[in-house]
Amino acid sequence: MSLVTERESLTFARFHRLRRTPALRRLVRETRLDPAMLVLPVFVDARVDDPSPIAALPGHARVPIRKVGDLAARAADAGIGAVLLFGLPESKDKRGTAAADPLGPVPSAIRAIRDATDELAIVADVCLCEYTSHGHCGVLREDGAIDNDRTLEILADAARVYAGAGADVVAPSDMMDGRVAAIRSALDSSSHEDTAILAYAAKYASSLYGPFRDAADCAPAFGDRKAYQLDPPNRREALAELAADVAEGADALMVKPAGPYLDVIAAARARFDLPIAAYQVSGEYSALHAAAQRGWLDLRRAALESLTAIARAGAGIVVTYFALEAAEWLRQR
Repeated sequence: MSLVTERESLTFARFHRLRRTPALRRLVRETRLDPAMLVLPVFVDARVDDPSPIAALPGHARVPIRKVGDLAARAADAGIGAVLLFGLPESKDKRGTAAADPLGPVPSAIRAIRDATDELAIVADVCLCEYTSHGHCGVLREDGAIDNDRTLEILADAARVYAGAGADVVAPSDMMDGRVAAIRSALDSSSHEDTAILAYAAKYASSLYGPFRDAADCAPAFGDRKAYQLDPPNRREALAELAADVAEGADALMVKPAGPYLDVIAAARARFDLPIAAYQVSGEYSALHAAAQRGWLDLRRAALESLTAIARAGAGIVVTYFALEAAEWLRQR
């Protein structure tokens, strides 16, 4: 047999057959994004009367309580699944007690959203960093270290207040040990046993939170959060944190950030049967915007590719600052 004849007789898979047209590619697509899986972060600011643009987060603003219903209605019309609320109070103290104020920005926003639309799930972030004068996520001891156990009571009080205002889900992001159990107990003992807990179970001490800290006015006044947030090199420890939150009563689990921790998302999806969420954090969003502004990449393609990767890794819920834009892009596809 000649060499030419031998080559002609070889068989190989023609993968291109199902890639030839947009219709074929859509037909065989393995990972599908849907606006309903997206969660829009919202910064509710008790100190402003009009939306205050956030320079580090293009397209986003600190929203006054009187305007949050309008934004929620817009999100509902876009088909987005939920909003995630962060509060900026009128005043702060060392203990972050304003987090549990029934008249604070988050409870007030929850009530406003309930009046505006019933098409959204309302998720309330539970943490003290926006409410403490020092910017840390909990009460501090005299030596400046975090006081884990004293923090739990305030977190539980805040979760109870948010549930009472009408939140569907409370989402502790503080990374205190035992917070899920404390919150579950507080909810169940106050007739809020139907309120779900989405635990930021694997939240890393990431370099990508800068724009958020500007938006939420919560940068630590000293030190950092490495003593209570996960160390980036550690995956097994993240899985242990996830398992602990499951045991304490979490209804869903969060990995944060998303893009640099796709392996953790995939491991969480493989091991746990609860819904897995991932947070595409402010630095991920702002970096794509900055590159697009310089003409280095196409924002729409890059954003959708990044969201697809997060979903492909196993996240069924994606918190993203691209939520409104992505919902529109997905309708156009």
